[in-house]
Amino acid sequence: MEIHRAPFGRLPDGREVELYSLKNGRGLEARLMNLGATLVALEVPSRDLRPADVVLGYDTLEDYVRYPSYFGCVVGRYANRIAEGRFTLDGVEYTLARNNGENHLHGGIRGFDKAVWKARPIEGENAAGVEFTYLSPDGEEGYPGNLDCAATYWLNEDNELKIVYEAKTDKATPVNLTNHSFFNLAGQGNGDILGHEVMLRAGRFIPVDEGLIPTGEIHGVRGTPMDFTEPHTVGSRIAEVKGGYDHNYVIDGSSAGPVLAARVREPQGGRVMEILTTEPGVQFYTGNFLDGSITGKAGKVYRKHYGFCLETQHFPDSPNRPSFPSTILRPGGAYRSETIHRFPAD
Repeated sequence: MEIHRAPFGRLPDGREVELYSLKNGRGLEARLMNLGATLVALEVPSRDLRPADVVLGYDTLEDYVRYPSYFGCVVGRYANRIAEGRFTLDGVEYTLARNNGENHLHGGIRGFDKAVWKARPIEGENAAGVEFTYLSPDGEEGYPGNLDCAATYWLNEDNELKIVYEAKTDKATPVNLTNHSFFNLAGQGNGDILGHEVMLRAGRFIPVDEGLIPTGEIHGVRGTPMDFTEPHTVGSRIAEVKGGYDHNYVIDGSSAGPVLAARVREPQGGRVMEILTTEPGVQFYTGNFLDGSITGKAGKVYRKHYGFCLETQHFPDSPNRPSFPSTILRPGGAYRSETIHRFPAD
């Protein structure tokens, strides 16, 4: 296992940002920066061992600052949406930053994606990693409590990239962390993902309204274009889903350890990605808002459906939905979540 650290640039306020590279002996390489605890690149070999960077992003720090797009970052304090930017907890109403129309999205205007995290390289048995830590102060973007959190990336010789999220608080607060990488298993910028074959281990999904806020219902997928319990290409039924896929799926079963939530295969190059998680849900998003206005790495233009997201998380708007699994962390408690991106041979 190899770990390398190098400067990646300075922010306008003078703070330094660093780039960390993790590489195993099988050709898998992850590059991470401490702005947003972001996965900047992920080199994955094809079936004939040709490597390709399979995550969307930018070549320079300046572009990450100039064109914020959530590419590869950790989002929080609350991933996904909270309706009308407010919730009530223990009889107190909290008002959050609204950055998605009238709603709160991915932690607000200055969420965890814009924070400079402390970083340190770490080593384990047949694994190398980077631990990112951040203290989110009481009142940041409207959230209560000082939240001490960590996101640790591990790369191992089993071709797994594991992310472990941990947090503690001194006041009750919602917490829902995820990584927001956009993937294209043909290689970033190399066409759309409509031909990718997707399997989701989820027999139910959460319907949303026009603002992508849950209606409060949970529906079965059988007999609908939402059904990926057997593999389907992304494009086979996307025209039947208004606006494209941007829905939270309820992962089947429960376990103390990570369970398989999704499997994606790109037929031409043969790259396969499996996602295992301890979270109850996964947001499947098909790059519906990419419109060709973004130029990413190596001068590649990102057009509609040029990437997909599988964001492991709790359900959207859970602080306002008592019927959903709770996302409230209290003093003395510990938040811990694990997600594994595994790249087996085709």
